[in-house]
Amino acid sequence: MPHATIAPAPRPRPRWWTELPLLALVYAAYSGGRLLVRGDVSTAVDHGLRILDLEKALFLNAEHPLNRLFTAHPSIGIPADFAYASLHYLVTPAVLIWMFRRHAAAYRRARTWLMTSTMLGLIGFTLMPTCPPRLLAAGHGFVDTMAQYSSYGWWGTEASAPRGMGGMTNQYAAMPSLHVGWALWCGILLWRHGRHPLLRAAGIAYPLITVIVVMGTANHYFLDAVAGAAVMGVGALLARPVLRLADRVKDAVQARFAQVSVATKSPDVSAGCKTSAGERIPGQRTSSADPADAAAPGGPPAPADVPASAGRAAGGDAATAAR
Repeated sequence: MPHATIAPAPRPRPRWWTELPLLALVYAAYSGGRLLVRGDVSTAVDHGLRILDLEKALFLNAEHPLNRLFTAHPSIGIPADFAYASLHYLVTPAVLIWMFRRHAAAYRRARTWLMTSTMLGLIGFTLMPTCPPRLLAAGHGFVDTMAQYSSYGWWGTEASAPRGMGGMTNQYAAMPSLHVGWALWCGILLWRHGRHPLLRAAGIAYPLITVIVVMGTANHYFLDAVAGAAVMGVGALLARPVLRLADRVKDAVQARFAQVSVATKSPDVSAGCKTSAGERIPGQRTSSADPADAAAPGGPPAPADVPASAGRAAGGDAATAAR
């Protein structure tokens, strides 16, 4: 008869007070890493031109017509700039919170997927710093819409960073586009777990709109968007192994702490010693029914196993002998 396999116990639901510091730590590492991997500007420009040449060879040229459209029509360009500067900071956390509250069983894998893909994107920025289209020479035909419409928003001429804080961002981290990657992550989760038709429609529309926005604002090439989607795909494949590895490390750490706790536990002061039968602990009060207390002063205590009738018979014999 085959042995029945016991399914592993499900992991407890994550708590927000542990999730929030973890996500903040990962995002801080990502943001700090972007600043530390600033490459040489000339190298970044060369990479951007190579991408542009590759797109021309593949007959891909969606950036130029979209950029001209956004530049010529402020009613399109200004909302697009606001979308580029803010939506990934708003929609991504909102979907993460929605997953945490409404779909707890799938939350841990979704969170791990997002964090793994983000770290892969950071590796891409390190290996291939890339100049976005808006920072290429004017002869390449791109207009920086963020600079053109900067008077309408909080940003200046340095991407979507607030005015005066352009030095806090890496403008040459264009490959891959995590704007597109994060939007794709949101879209897949909304489509997969959303029950309302509007949520599922938003899951389709949001990634597509993001691709159009990043190209029309001249912040990314089309191949940047493709690379962002590819990074999310690799992150999805790695999410389950990464989650298993994290669980093993967590279990090992907990087991180690448990061993230390047992080793440092306070010893038993009695050390396993017991009192013998009839032995009194100093200072212990005795019961009023104790045979020792009921015995006559100075006389030996009566045996506890002698019946009362036998005692009375012995007393009578003694009295007869006296007479």
